[in-house]
Amino acid sequence: MRIRVLGQHVPAPLAVLALIEVGLAFLALYAAVLLRFQTRFSHLSNLERELGPLWPRGVVFSAIVAVCLLAFGLYSSRQRAQMGGIFLRLVVALVVASCAIAAVFYLIPSLHLWRGVAALAVSGTGCAVLLSRLVFARAVDQEMFKRRVLVYGAGAAAAAVANLRRSTDRRGFLLAGFVCPPDEDPVVPAQRLLDASGGLGELCERLNVSEVVVAMDDRRRGFPIRELLQCRLAGVDVTELLSFLERETGRVRIDVLNPSWMIFGHGFRRDPLRLFSARTMDLLASLAVLAVSLPFMLLTLIAIKIEDGWRAPALYSQCRVGRGGRTFRVLKFRSMRLDAELEGAQWAQRQDPRVTRVGAIIRKLRVDELPQVLNVLRGHMSFVGPRPERPEFVAQLAEKIPYYVQRHCVKPGITGWAQLCYPYGSSEQDALEKLQYDLYYIKNNSLLFDLAILVQTAEVVLLGKGAR
Repeated sequence: MRIRVLGQHVPAPLAVLALIEVGLAFLALYAAVLLRFQTRFSHLSNLERELGPLWPRGVVFSAIVAVCLLAFGLYSSRQRAQMGGIFLRLVVALVVASCAIAAVFYLIPSLHLWRGVAALAVSGTGCAVLLSRLVFARAVDQEMFKRRVLVYGAGAAAAAVANLRRSTDRRGFLLAGFVCPPDEDPVVPAQRLLDASGGLGELCERLNVSEVVVAMDDRRRGFPIRELLQCRLAGVDVTELLSFLERETGRVRIDVLNPSWMIFGHGFRRDPLRLFSARTMDLLASLAVLAVSLPFMLLTLIAIKIEDGWRAPALYSQCRVGRGGRTFRVLKFRSMRLDAELEGAQWAQRQDPRVTRVGAIIRKLRVDELPQVLNVLRGHMSFVGPRPERPEFVAQLAEKIPYYVQRHCVKPGITGWAQLCYPYGSSEQDALEKLQYDLYYIKNNSLLFDLAILVQTAEVVLLGKGAR
């Protein structure tokens, strides 16, 4: 089972775990206060009369901890780290949370938190989170949270479900099997086929199915409208294949996409209120990032000049395709040699020999992207959106990849859903994979989804994921 949160479909076990850990952080603050002041106050009521109410401090503290845990991927359904990796992420997240807590309580004196209490609360939260992860992994049967899914179809379309290989894509459901419609040639394994001679409703009841996914190759022939209606009225959800795959994988599958799904389906919202909220967030975030990153930008400029000479340009601009197919000049710190493209436009490669020594560092830290904040201020880009590509590549990809030009219906972004879910792309196949995540973002974009992506981008930047 998945729960929709901030534009993302989160597995129910992770949602439950997040709620538990928020509660543990809240309780950790109370425990820290009692430990710190137990010699002065015998009862909690006496303590609160002297120090003020604790619950506002607990709410702020637990909220900051939750955001930092989210930012470092500890609630990501695509998290594959073992306990050692989780411990490292937890330590870094709590260090960042400590800085944020200190800043908030300094700016809001009424929520003042004593240093000893803060240290105890953060330490207690870390121990509690580690313990909750160990207990949850062993004691909770995650199958109780999963939906039992029956696929009506056994041909090429249904094979898209059978071929889901990544554990993160199969985490939210249990596959009961496939029912082959009349006149459809089965492609899925024969052992997964089910006998529905007694009726689809009876089969769903017998197998305790909670959702039927319609994945027929041709709906014009033998569509079981009465049986599906019976299932729906009996409380069984009926979902079309593309919507099911979108929910479970966090992307729009190009191989089963049809234009009518985009035309009649929900999402793809671009109303004036959404445009206003996006532009407001872009302006506020750009000014904040510019103020914080200015010293790092000056150091980067000096480092590039020292390596390549004072006459060498530190910035470079490059033509990219933006919203509506219009081109603009994107700004970046130069990370490659001056003669990097004497032979024309090329895809970036792993261990690219054209990258300078300073360029390798600023790419790893994503500092080379900082000048794009100026593009955001000018309105050419947003903070969140599909990655802008060069016109040469766009022309090639649009000819070979269906629906590729649809990614240009929104502004390109410095970061995006595709950058979080898929590593840096350097081929046509990578472009196809990333397009599926871009379409998911375009369909589900909202202010809260943008904020969630910005928070999760912290993991990409600080841990250097996907840099090339």
